[in-house]
Amino acid sequence: MTIETSFDSNYRKVLVAARRARQLQGGSRALVKTHSNKACRIAQEEIDAGKIAYVKADKEVTKPLIDGPAVPILLG
Repeated sequence: MTIETSFDSNYRKVLVAARRARQLQGGSRALVKTHSNKACRIAQEEIDAGKIAYVKADKEVTKPLIDGPAVPILLG
């Protein structure tokens, strides 16, 4: 595993910001001084300040093999 501080896509940046915003809503303290009360904005400011990193697994992502035609089933 490696610790990444730069984002390879905007999608990953949004995912990390959303997770951090949930942590802030759960009671975590902000890592930067801010005038905002919104968790999403605070998370974005923390990322822009370089205070947030994420862990990237070194394993390659593989798709499961499916024998024959199949339709995915979503449980919800």
